Amino acid sequence: MTADRKEINKAIGARLRRAREDPRRSDGRPRYSRQKWAIIMRRAVQPGEDPLPGIESLTDMIRQWERGDHAPSERYRVLYSRITGKTVEELFPAPPQGPTTVLTGTVDISTTPDTGDEDDVKRRAALQLITTLGITAGTWGTEPFRHLLDLALTAEPRDLDEWHLACVDHLHALRTRPPVQAREDLVIDLLALGCQLQTSPPTADRIELRRVEAALAMLHAHLLTRLGDHGAAIRWWRTARAAADHTGDLDLRMMIRCEEAGIGLYGQREVGTVLTLVQSAERAAGDAPSFWKADLAGTRAKALTLLGRHDQAMEALNLYAGYGGPDSRGGIFPTLWVFDQVHFAQSWVYASAGNEAAADTARELVLSGPAGHRLGGASPYAVNVRLHEALCTIVNGGIDHGARQASTVLDQVPVSARTHLSTATGNMALEAVPSEQRDAPAVREFREVLAKTAPVPALTAAT
Repeated sequence: MTADRKEINKAIGARLRRAREDPRRSDGRPRYSRQKWAIIMRRAVQPGEDPLPGIESLTDMIRQWERGDHAPSERYRVLYSRITGKTVEELFPAPPQGPTTVLTGTVDISTTPDTGDEDDVKRRAALQLITTLGITAGTWGTEPFRHLLDLALTAEPRDLDEWHLACVDHLHALRTRPPVQAREDLVIDLLALGCQLQTSPPTADRIELRRVEAALAMLHAHLLTRLGDHGAAIRWWRTARAAADHTGDLDLRMMIRCEEAGIGLYGQREVGTVLTLVQSAERAAGDAPSFWKADLAGTRAKALTLLGRHDQAMEALNLYAGYGGPDSRGGIFPTLWVFDQVHFAQSWVYASAGNEAAADTARELVLSGPAGHRLGGASPYAVNVRLHEALCTIVNGGIDHGARQASTVLDQVPVSARTHLSTATGNMALEAVPSEQRDAPAVREFREVLAKTAPVPALTAAT
């Protein structure tokens, strides 16, 4: 985003904030909260018009507009006009004309727009992106490939608000749908976004599309990890980081680095590499205490636990659980962080140290929260804390019982809900078995169940 565009957006944001807050009430508080303003905006939608996002998502969009992150699209400008009684031109005066700054990208899935016939440009972009998204040359010419290509060639460009809503929708899908299905749906939007970036003119809105690109690339890396495709996942973490760095948005950069380090513990990277990622992210976060540094302390606690350094792990865990500052600002993913994550980290660390009572308490808090009920109780959070219980049993000497516990947990996960996150957690339990007892019948059976229930890293469209 150019400096001029930033100033224009900030001026628009200040105007929108005044429209919501003024005249202030007698106690000096704003006339309407952002949440109330979102409710009013939803009521302003007329019959026949598309419905707006949910209150939480819309409230976050209002917050972004008022901060000057970007300006509302035409649809929301009309709604602001209806609510305030002012004309669109009064609320959103045309910016002064001037030279356009070309913004160049550094992300794997986007390149500088080509010249020539737009359909040819789109086709070349689509072919490049489909390959990048993991659909192999052996599938070219098949119906799924032609379907994806048609989607790319016929997709209409979306405005920024639609892309922000897509980010929230895909996060919800990652949490509530089988990973193969969630990835297939995400690939379609990654393809559409990549083509929009390829063929759209260089405008100030492109920097906001880069934020969307970073967010969706992060979710893609998550889903690839859940399917056990670690090489592709690491490449997509790189893509997400590059896109976030291009935007200059510190919260976005930190969110992706925190997620990359945390997911690396599931067999994707060596533990030492994860600790290096944590240290690098802490340097990027700066010296002041922050939510992100607390989140990184949680990842350090899990990593130190894997190394058997339980006392140091507890110190880091206490920093994470005891963080008393404001929550993450959320940004493009307002519902990304939930408090269950602290209890999940506690379950991991306490179980690995053999602290049965503390691990039981943490596990029950996870299972009684929202994460424990996703996918009918078969979400990675719910499955993994049950595997933590088996791990704790093994650590405390109950080898046969713990192995049978873990086998039962994994066997009960529906095929469509199996993820590498649970396979990796099962391996943690297996590695806790003393070497002289790894040939016990219950342990051999557990090893077979682990192999049988591991997910297949394949995209349905490529089969």
